[in-house]
Amino acid sequence: MKTEIHVPTKLSEIPLRSYQEFMKVVSNSNDEEFIAQKTIEIFCGLNLRDVIKIKWSDVKDLAVHFNTLFQEKPKFQATFKIENLEFGFIPNLEEITFGEYIDLESNITSVDTFHKAMAVMYRPIKTRTKDRYEIIPYTGTEEFSDLMKFAPLDIVMAASVFFWNLGNDLVNTSLTYLETEMQKNKKLMTSANELSLANSGVGITLSMQSLKETLQSLTKLQNWDLESVLPSLLTKSKEPK
Repeated sequence: MKTEIHVPTKLSEIPLRSYQEFMKVVSNSNDEEFIAQKTIEIFCGLNLRDVIKIKWSDVKDLAVHFNTLFQEKPKFQATFKIENLEFGFIPNLEEITFGEYIDLESNITSVDTFHKAMAVMYRPIKTRTKDRYEIIPYTGTEEFSDLMKFAPLDIVMAASVFFWNLGNDLVNTSLTYLETEMQKNKKLMTSANELSLANSGVGITLSMQSLKETLQSLTKLQNWDLESVLPSLLTKSKEPK
């Protein structure tokens, strides 16, 4: 009796919760063959007892397939649906509340809590006029975070990259502005004040550098490249059969 396998052909077919489950396996095991089996179990929706019946050559081919799949670079999408509920990205990030910022900063750096970060960035659309929409007010991550575990992985990946790029641009702009202002002020101050400004500037620079390092941790959700997880397995798959 053959085991039928549903193999996702694009990231939109994989929910966030599956990737979260996969990353737990990777973080707790160095056994490449076990990880390969769990990859198929998680992403293809099989029981492990059925996975072990699959030919080893097919397991290697599937590992290559998922490695290629996870190297996709999906485009950012402002809206998406989970079943019949449509979610929209925060329309104006300049008006983000302190509560939204704290919850987003607390949850966006870990795969384990990214469903909570998604519940901050995306909320149900309340009204829509053509391309414009309004989302419901933010009341915390509890209401929609569990539902966000079913968010398509392409949406999640693109949102993380979008947020990183936005934060990186903000840091670079802020650093350039501060450096320019410090140079202007230096020309107008006495040497004693210059020393004070320099000391203050060091603090600002260190603070901004700390912010930059924090934002750099948002470039990837852990590591999307399965080649780093299954290096020898992927090498074996290239050998002649």
